[in-house]
Amino acid sequence: MNSFYNKIFLFVAILSLAACQKNKQSTTAPIATIKNEIEYSSNLSIYKYDGYSIVKVLNPWPDANKDFTYILKEKNATVPDSLQKYTQLSVPLKSIVVTSTTNIPFLEMLQVEKSLVGFPHTNYVSSAKTRKLIDSGIVKNVGQNERLNMEKLIDLAPEAIVTFGVDNNNPMIANLEKSGLNVIIQADWMEQSPLGKAEWIKLYAALFGKEKEGKILFDNIVKNYNQALQLVANQKAEATVLYGSMYQNQWFVAKGNSWVAQFMKDAKSNYLWADIEGSGSLGLSFEKILDKAKTAKVWIATGSFKNSKELGDSNPHYNQFDAFAVKNVYTFESKLGTTGGTIYYELAPSRPDLVLKDYIKIFHPELLANYNFTFATKLN
Repeated sequence: MNSFYNKIFLFVAILSLAACQKNKQSTTAPIATIKNEIEYSSNLSIYKYDGYSIVKVLNPWPDANKDFTYILKEKNATVPDSLQKYTQLSVPLKSIVVTSTTNIPFLEMLQVEKSLVGFPHTNYVSSAKTRKLIDSGIVKNVGQNERLNMEKLIDLAPEAIVTFGVDNNNPMIANLEKSGLNVIIQADWMEQSPLGKAEWIKLYAALFGKEKEGKILFDNIVKNYNQALQLVANQKAEATVLYGSMYQNQWFVAKGNSWVAQFMKDAKSNYLWADIEGSGSLGLSFEKILDKAKTAKVWIATGSFKNSKELGDSNPHYNQFDAFAVKNVYTFESKLGTTGGTIYYELAPSRPDLVLKDYIKIFHPELLANYNFTFATKLN
């Protein structure tokens, strides 16, 4: 009889142990059905779990042979063993180094710019708020992107360094990691969707424990962008558009799937190179440009020209374009910060709603009669 009860007891004990093990696993292992917090970006994913988040950065540079995964761990959280191989960061961060001016607006929008302790080539920063931090010595100059000052970074000991790579050979990134610094590779510059690029604010929101604020900010940008789209919903794409300018011996036009081309499409214009597949730019000869765009109604010039005389002086052949002759030339790059940084390069990726409005004002001025350009300037 005792033997019978011993067997029953042993059987129940085994079942209880199995149940405990199962419960233990279920509280620590990632749940596959967790929703990705990212909607528009093609290069960023964020999965929020109880006490930690999994961040995945995809396609970090052209022809990348690997992706990156980061674990953002909250205080006293338990991270599953299966995730221990990935870089872990304790959040919310208290200090950070970023290496692109496009990150500065995200920090300011989330009101965490005072956590920035270093930036490479600080003269590129245009924002008055962050310039004040630089001028007061709170934000240190940490060299240049390709040659970051390792000693200064080690001395600053930021909790994270957000940087980027251009190809599969990144010795600087490897050196940072060897020095014990936490490195996050970002790929916002690879995004071609205007809203996808802006959605990278959610990465910084996750890093600083401001997910709710980040969502509200981004949702408002989406709302504004969609409202701008509605303005031109019934408009025809009639304005023929020339884009770019000569650089050395070539004229670089934006390809049809590029970030710039998407704005011109959304603003209902007839961009003359919209049919070229791919992102990025394509270099063409001046003759090919003139043959196709001599009669273009609008010219969106690249370069920080202040007026049409400056543009004309840079190349005497520009006067062959009709848009130049009637002074219907615009640039998004003429507005500079106090130390020479281009405001458009810094702010535009995080505020595509404002960029789109500028383009609509150019192509359909009657729809935004009382709107003042944020970035664009007409070269009179």
